[in-house]
Amino acid sequence: MKKFNKIVSLLLALVMVLSLAACGGKTTDTPSTGAPVATTEATAAAEYVDPYADIRDDYDALSEAIYNDVLGDFIAAYDAGKAVTDNVSERYALMAIAEAKLLESATLMPLTAKGGNYAISRVAPYSYSSVLWGNDAQRYHNAIVTTEPIKTADRDELKALWAELKGTGTYAAEATKLLESKGYTIKDTYAPGGKFSSDPKTWDILATSRAADAEAIVNTYDGLVEYDCENVMQPALAESWEVSDDGLTYTFHLRQGAKWVDSQGREVGEVKADDFVAGMQHMMDVMGGLEYLIEGIIVNASEYISGDVTDFSEVGVKAVDDYTVEYTLCQPTSFFMTMLGYNVFAPMSRSYYESKGGKFGADFDNSAASYTYGKTPSDIAYCGPYLVSNFTSENTIVFTANPAYWNKDNITIKTLTWLYNDGQDALKAYNDTISGVLDGAGLNASAAEQAKTDGVFDTLAYVSATDATTFSAFLNVNRAATSNVNDGSVVSPKDGDEEAMTRTHAAFLNVHFRRAIMFALDRATYNAQTVGEDLKYASLVNTYTPGNFVSLEEDTTVDINGTVTTFPAGTYYGAIVQAQIDADGLTIKVWDPEAEGGAGSSTQFDGWYNPDEAAAELATAVEELAAEGVEVSAENPIYMDLPYFSGSEAFGNRANALKKSIETVLGGAVIVNLVECVDSNAWYYAGYYTDFGYEANYDFYDVSGWGPDYGDPQTYLDTFLPDYSGYMVKCIGLF
Repeated sequence: MKKFNKIVSLLLALVMVLSLAACGGKTTDTPSTGAPVATTEATAAAEYVDPYADIRDDYDALSEAIYNDVLGDFIAAYDAGKAVTDNVSERYALMAIAEAKLLESATLMPLTAKGGNYAISRVAPYSYSSVLWGNDAQRYHNAIVTTEPIKTADRDELKALWAELKGTGTYAAEATKLLESKGYTIKDTYAPGGKFSSDPKTWDILATSRAADAEAIVNTYDGLVEYDCENVMQPALAESWEVSDDGLTYTFHLRQGAKWVDSQGREVGEVKADDFVAGMQHMMDVMGGLEYLIEGIIVNASEYISGDVTDFSEVGVKAVDDYTVEYTLCQPTSFFMTMLGYNVFAPMSRSYYESKGGKFGADFDNSAASYTYGKTPSDIAYCGPYLVSNFTSENTIVFTANPAYWNKDNITIKTLTWLYNDGQDALKAYNDTISGVLDGAGLNASAAEQAKTDGVFDTLAYVSATDATTFSAFLNVNRAATSNVNDGSVVSPKDGDEEAMTRTHAAFLNVHFRRAIMFALDRATYNAQTVGEDLKYASLVNTYTPGNFVSLEEDTTVDINGTVTTFPAGTYYGAIVQAQIDADGLTIKVWDPEAEGGAGSSTQFDGWYNPDEAAAELATAVEELAAEGVEVSAENPIYMDLPYFSGSEAFGNRANALKKSIETVLGGAVIVNLVECVDSNAWYYAGYYTDFGYEANYDFYDVSGWGPDYGDPQTYLDTFLPDYSGYMVKCIGLF
């Protein structure tokens, strides 16, 4: 039985058998006016009947039933794609079809990627890994940092140099020469901007899937392999490796002499193969959101997690000897090596873990008084380039070079300093960058204007590249919480108004209603509130998995709604997603084949905002809901809660832009309650910090996002698997 099952059902006490003809709901703002929408008057005797009344007290069964209703088409298509193990291109094509079904469900809508904003920086572009998946893009030990901000023209020259030298292993040296020839001085400290807006909740890298945790901890350990600044995989703790002919066994030979040390740099042991076994078992024991990645990948991993196998020696990870670790896979997995850059494969010193009260298997109990592992930076062992020498909550994190690091002579950054910024001061990061406190910052709209006033914008500002992170909007199809679970803050205006809650719930179960909301959001105007009018399209994304994430290696034939369709080799994933959406008759544009000089792209345009389609979808939803006894109109609207961070002017403006767009396009049939979060932690606890769907305190949420863990579309789509397997499915109120 999964450890997440058997959740207390009293949290779900929502009686949903009510007559819904009367007005209901509360709002924090005056409703906007807009074009009238079609309404269908419900029969006087019509009464809404909860379709899940018989399982309302069984959270697992309720989540499963709603999941099948709203994401049934997605999971069926996903299962078909995952079943293909002998043809990578066919697998990609079927996964693209599954993504189309996920997008069509309108339970999530992609919003933006990370990047695509104006920035100023002292860091040479591509001086550390820019690989799209895993954690290596947050490893800064080989960054090239100058004492003065790098000019835009010089940055462009460096980018051209990287494109020329990529794969030769010479870019870092040549980039340093180029900068020095232009009068820049290279330094050995780095204070990145935009890294520290939330304290790590744990320092145990194997117990978290939150970026705010992993981006800090990744600098404290090494993995088996690591992508370099040219995005070429290099040996790290593994010196060499081989793969069996059948593709099922991966054997890694560790370098000898790599040390574990404590936070004071005192040696606690040598890195051994058994530390990778211990790390994998601990990751499965703690179930911090990583475990699903290896289910069905490593032999008996799923069975150990479920409890069907209790002897970890039966799991396919073994220490053959002190310096040889072996992984046995369930089936050939084309992307397995790309998974090794993610923290799920991190080692852990078994002896140090046990010294901090850690146990394994049935004896594992991280709530025990004696268990301190990962509680602070002083409660982990280090085998990476840095030790955490200072951690002051919501203030500073300082990483100092590890004197025992096996590769200490080849790191360029000796001190890495993170400074806290909660975003309340729109100019803080910019001012700190200009003064030299920080070595770089993204420029929000206010900062960009200040840079122009200061006369540095034209010389120093550049548009940062977008990465493969997808920040999305989520609609909660099974809301239970009306305040934050940690402290009871962020109280919904609908708290105690059972009728308003029930009406919203009923409406959100209707796919046409969900699509109406998604089509009604002017995402470009929404995005402009944080990045400025000039760049409002630069970071917009239209798919969950970036459209150019993978492409077909060979001509591939699949079935699209009964039509046999062949896509030629080289076809991007996004083009296949678009083909399925077109075949299903939806107007969502997720792929522009003319973008990027004809290569195609799924970014930098708004393919969702469509007021006409929003009105048409709403009209269909109004009719269907009326037949169920739920009237939806400007006179009797649905109230939708959106938590927002009021401490930031930019985020406040963004929330108001969303409210105005949706209310105007839908003619007041939907009213957006802007629910104030007075600090960023309250905002995060409304959804980002939650662990289960029943804790999600919103109807609409726009904080969370996902970045890839490895180089296959499955890394995105897996996050919407049912039965507590998918990390992001909690964002829509399930599992």
